[in-house]
Amino acid sequence: MIDALPALATALLAGFLGSAHCLGMCAGISGLFAAHAQIRSLSSRLVLAVSYNLGRMISYALLGLAVATLGSHFVAAIPAAAGPVRLLAGTIIVLIGLQIAFDWRLLQPLERMGSVLWQALSPLARRLIPVTSLPRAFGLGLLWGCLPCGLVYSVLLVAAGSSRPLDGALVMLAFGLGTLPAMLATGLGAATLSRALQRRGTRLGLGLLIVVLGLLTLTLPLSAILSPTAQHQHG
Repeated sequence: MIDALPALATALLAGFLGSAHCLGMCAGISGLFAAHAQIRSLSSRLVLAVSYNLGRMISYALLGLAVATLGSHFVAAIPAAAGPVRLLAGTIIVLIGLQIAFDWRLLQPLERMGSVLWQALSPLARRLIPVTSLPRAFGLGLLWGCLPCGLVYSVLLVAAGSSRPLDGALVMLAFGLGTLPAMLATGLGAATLSRALQRRGTRLGLGLLIVVLGLLTLTLPLSAILSPTAQHQHG
């Protein structure tokens, strides 16, 4: 199974840098809290935005807990699968880094796969709009955690490779925390942070850092695959 630290760091950085992509998919979300801004105080909009994002992060954490539970049971039943699971997780981390660094749409197939789930949930989400109360904001956040987003689903695959269910929940919570600054800022009508996240140098540097974390995650399964060959040569 994968080490917790590279997975947590990847999730946090992917959430922070990928939040500009999340905002593009959730283009209407900022409007939900900025609507009727003339008659709403900044403090009331902030409370709604916090409630929405709290629901979203809880949704992420529950999804991470679920997939990590399934993943840990799978590896417990088939111990030989631990290496391939780690190999898959490391590969996904590398793909996340490449998408952020170079804006390559490598994760779009995952978005298409998740669209089936979202089609079932979207009618419920529409019933919560407009967001006029804390329960509506919180409920919308819970549902929005299942939005068909390749970045979310790719981090979920990383979480699925966690050694413990709690680690999977923490990975997804780290992702949610990473997205929080930009989502809150946009929900309050501030676009400065979103523009900063789009800077080429920032995305390239930290995207490549995620690639390095992915390569580190790949070292153990790759060494396990290569070691029998090396031992055979020495023999």
